[in-house]
Amino acid sequence: MTSVITRCADAPPAHLSTRVQTIAQQALDQGRLVGAVVLVARDGKLIHHQAYGWADHESRRAMTVDTVFRLASVSKPIVSTAALVLVAQGRMGLDDSIHPWLPEFRPRLADGRPTQITVRQLLSHTAGLGYRFLEADAQGPYARAGVSDGMDATGISLEENLRRIATVPLLYEPGTAWGYSLAIDVLGALIEQVYGAPLDVAVSQLVTGPLGMVDTAFIARDVQRVATPYVNGTPQAHPLQEGETVSPFEGAVGIPYSPARIFDPQAFASGGAGMAGTAGDFLRLLEALRQGGGGLLPSDMVAEMGRDQTNGYELPDMPGFGFGLGFSVLRDRTQAASPESNGTWRWGGAYGHSWFVDRAQRLAVVAFTNTLYEGMSGRFVTDLRDAVYGALEAGR
Repeated sequence: MTSVITRCADAPPAHLSTRVQTIAQQALDQGRLVGAVVLVARDGKLIHHQAYGWADHESRRAMTVDTVFRLASVSKPIVSTAALVLVAQGRMGLDDSIHPWLPEFRPRLADGRPTQITVRQLLSHTAGLGYRFLEADAQGPYARAGVSDGMDATGISLEENLRRIATVPLLYEPGTAWGYSLAIDVLGALIEQVYGAPLDVAVSQLVTGPLGMVDTAFIARDVQRVATPYVNGTPQAHPLQEGETVSPFEGAVGIPYSPARIFDPQAFASGGAGMAGTAGDFLRLLEALRQGGGGLLPSDMVAEMGRDQTNGYELPDMPGFGFGLGFSVLRDRTQAASPESNGTWRWGGAYGHSWFVDRAQRLAVVAFTNTLYEGMSGRFVTDLRDAVYGALEAGR
């Protein structure tokens, strides 16, 4: 079982590659990016595939289309798909409580009341959980509990991390708000219990193996293929240091990164922030889903993934977007000031990645960079989006 992606024999629309090359080169020349891989597929055909800049600037190792990247939150749709395969197999239900599978994981509300968390609430980030890196300072509840966000150097197990998470009161009653969170790490622990195997084995057997995502795993074994991570800054980006804390948002304490973590077989498998892989591997997953499941999931399950699950709650700093099961969903393109079609799927990764799938336009775009946070939420992300849609519009 593999997703169908073919090389396009026809000319790509309206100088697409030239447009993408221009905005990528601008980002490189201005020091906002060190390196990137951009893939664009339409109707399952690869109409643009190009690497730019450096995988490692200091050693002059060029970026290539098969460079391996630390995925961070790009792991979320992969692990979410694994969970949904188990739902499709009837091994758990979307609206089942997770607590029979995880009896020790019983976080309470701030007033001490017990509550129930469902599989759907984990997948949609409506479970009441949070992230340590989003706390306002280093004395926040998750920080005091010693919770790991899955990107730091820590010797604790996944089970211990869940124990620590459960000591912190929920931010809201499950299902009554939306908040980006460690829910997919909890989902990873749930997958282990339902599938009866460690998370890395489960994801390999349920998703990456069947789709032929041969370079995607929780541990990177070939150091020379892995991009060096950088932090964009003035006048130029600098290599991300082991233990360096970088905040993605103003007012948040930030992430204490461990670039070495991806090489450590003892590090726990973080469903929400772990894994390494290539842009091409990830495009295989997106295309399988865009094409209705690719034999991995039934089409109605894919439709549910792409349905806004938030009951109209606003996503912070993302006007016009809701959230499905594993990624954001564009609710209102006018409110979002976006050329994307309503219903477009989108998310990214803290090490410098963005991607989107516009099913109405039969379009999938993956942009993996080695520069945080420009490649996740900087100007490059919107410039790339606009370049792709500009080419499509000009080619009509």
